[in-house]
Amino acid sequence: MESFSELDLIQATIVITSLTHKCEKSLEKLTERNSQQTLLINRIKGLKIALALIQKEIEGIAKNR
Repeated sequence: MESFSELDLIQATIVITSLTHKCEKSLEKLTERNSQQTLLINRIKGLKIALALIQKEIEGIAKNR
């Protein structure tokens, strides 16, 4: 697996957080349940999982200093 610096991971959290908020805003605008809404819901879940894993990795780097 590729190794990333702490700075890379921090920058990724910023981007993923921004993208998550944009998806959540788009989800609010959809009124009826359709494939777009399902896609956004799944995308948001995936982004939140990625964010949690990145934050866990950052914590691991901080502990090893």
